Amino acid sequence: EVHLVESGGGSVQSGGSLRVSCAASDNVPTGSCLGWFRQPPGKEREGVAAIYIGSVNYRAYSDSVKGRFAISRDNAKNTVYLQMNSLKSEDSAVYSCAVKLGGCTGTWTRTDLYKTWGQGTQVTVSS
Repeated sequence: EVHLVESGGGSVQSGGSLRVSCAASDNVPTGSCLGWFRQPPGKEREGVAAIYIGSVNYRAYSDSVKGRFAISRDNAKNTVYLQMNSLKSEDSAVYSCAVKLGGCTGTWTRTDLYKTWGQGTQVTVSS
């Protein structure tokens, strides 16, 4: 079973940047979807970005982060990154990564389909 560990969270001022990482303990199966999610205090978890694990170059973003965030992966390190630029106070949340089988298309925001989750890392953006 693959285990996921997030890192790189912290505090930053509005307009700043952070990069969070999701390290897998082993190879994530080809054909999986790795998603980044966030949960602000008192709110539901929401999908932020996702990347397909395989030869197809598929990435997806929520409307709220499109153009500001970028997801990427380093296969040699079994790590997926989320580069977050032009951060806003509303981006403050616990950021978690998760893996689901069956690709990303049309389903990447469905938290119920993800079976493996990391513990999360806190991102705080001050205005």
